[in-house]
Order: sequence, then C-alpha cells, then structure tokens
Amino acid sequence: MKDLTIGIDIGGTNTKYGIVDRKGNVLHQGNIPTTVYDDFQSYFNGMTDALRSGIQNLPSDTKIVGIGVGAANGNYYTGNIERATNLKWKGVLPLASMFKEEFGVHCILTNDANAAAVGEMIYGNAKNMKDFVVITLGTGLGSGFVCGGVLLNGHHGIAGEVGHTSVNPTGRYCNCGKRGCLETYVSATGIKRTVYKLLADHLEPSELRGISFEDLNTKMISEAAKRGDVVASEAFEYTGRILGMKLAETAVHTDPEAIFLFGGLAQAGDLIFRPTIRHMEANLMPLFRGKIKVLPSAMQNQAAPILGASSLVWDYLDKLQLKSELA
Repeated sequence: MKDLTIGIDIGGTNTKYGIVDRKGNVLHQGNIPTTVYDDFQSYFNGMTDALRSGIQNLPSDTKIVGIGVGAANGNYYTGNIERATNLKWKGVLPLASMFKEEFGVHCILTNDANAAAVGEMIYGNAKNMKDFVVITLGTGLGSGFVCGGVLLNGHHGIAGEVGHTSVNPTGRYCNCGKRGCLETYVSATGIKRTVYKLLADHLEPSELRGISFEDLNTKMISEAAKRGDVVASEAFEYTGRILGMKLAETAVHTDPEAIFLFGGLAQAGDLIFRPTIRHMEANLMPLFRGKIKVLPSAMQNQAAPILGASSLVWDYLDKLQLKSELA
C-alpha cells in the first residue's frame, strides 16, 4: 500500500487542501471558501465532504496515514485553533480531535508558518539545514523556527509569533488588539497601508492613485515599482527597512543559518530582498554580520501551503519511527 497524507491550509478567505505522497507529489487538490459558513460545524462538514470526494477517486492501493493542518493560532500541543483573528468563528476550535474522530487517523495541527517551516525542511531549500527561520508574508506575518532540526513549538505550543512583536507601541492598530505590531507594516496588508500613507505625503504622480484599498494588491505595487513609480518604490524600501531591522533582532535569539521569506510579498524579489538584507546587516550585532543568509523559499507555488501542511504528518511519523527504534 502507498501511504498518502492530507494537507490543509486554512486561510481567512479560502481553505486549500490536497492529498500528497511522500515525494511531495499532489495527487488531488481543491479549495473551499472559508467565509461562507456561519458556524464552525458547518465549515467542518463542508471540509470533510470535499476530502471524502477526493479520497474516493484515489487508487485502491493507497491509504491515508494522517492529516496535517496549518492555521493561524493553531496550537501544536492541543490540536486547537485558539482565538484566530482571521476567522469568523471565535474561541477555541478543537479541529485536530474532530478530524481524528471523523477519519480515524492522526491529525497534526500547527500555525501556518510552522507548517511552512517543516515543508521547507522536507521539500524545500532547507533540506540540509538544522537551524533556520521561515517568515511568511501573506495577509499577516507569520514565523516558524527550526533549531537543531526540530520545530520550535514552545511551552504553550505557540512559539514564534514574530509578527506580533512591536515596531511602534503607539503605531498602527492590529487585529490582535495591540498597536504597532510588525505585521501591520510588513505583510500584504501592511504595505498597502504604507502606500496609502505615502500617497497622502507625496505630491508626485503615482499610478497607484485612484485604486481603492480593497482592489490594491502587492502585485500592482511591485509592478509599479519596477516601472519607477516613486510611491511604490518607497513603500518597498520602507517595508524592507522595518523587516530587516526586526530580522536583525530575531537572528540573535536562535543564530540561524538562513532566514527564508515565503508568500506573496516575497515574490516581489529584489524589491523586498535588497532593502531587507541591507537593513538587517546594518542592524545586526557585529558578531553575526555576513553569516546569516536571507533566501527565497523554494515553496512558492500554489501547492506550497498544502505541501507544508502535509509535511507535518511525515515529520510526525518519522519521529514516531525513530522513537520506536530507540526504545
């Protein structure tokens, strides 16, 4: 029998899912809208219906050995999504136990950035690394830390919330309830907020004027910057400066070999990488300068969130086998 895993990435707008083999081949994938379900049970029912439909089409010589889930505020130890700010269902959602009861296999749940870090270690550019950080630059900013080849979960299962460290205690309002969090400046939403501030401050013409906040996206900003738009270019410089300064602070905690940038904002390439690296190096403690690489994630395709989530299961099973062999 060929072992397969299910990978699920729960976003605030859409939930992506897929069935993946050990080599990272996605045999089946799809998505459902996250926001259309009024209550969590209805969402779960919609998710299980979609998964069963995919499982029915698998070859008879395959079996599902586990489910991996990446979600904001996903707690690795409890298997719960805890008070996620990007989901309409509030409180504690016991998703891992619900999936285990429904499908009879282990469900490993963690936050989406941790899932990306494990995915990078198994399928991506960190295959031969033991110490690295993954920064996810999506609607918000997430982070996953791998130290000594082990994902850092922390005592409460919620380690690595770099996106909610402070840039300015009296700065921009954040969905978490604080002000001035890093993700309010460095994320797809953060750079849009920066563009609007710059548009108010600048008198120069900009092709971004007249675009509503809802319609504006990072691709528009990056394309405008490549064409020499002053506001767009300054937005990337400002965003890279803040990210670089915070990465300099982050690096001293775990001494990583590399920091990987993942997500839509990272796809802007040199527009975000050059100012980030420049400001990180300028703000690093001298002992660390020139030693820590800032690299693009290898997991940038559309299946990346699915692969990251599914890799949680392979990582769990590998550790289980190792523990059995050492017993």
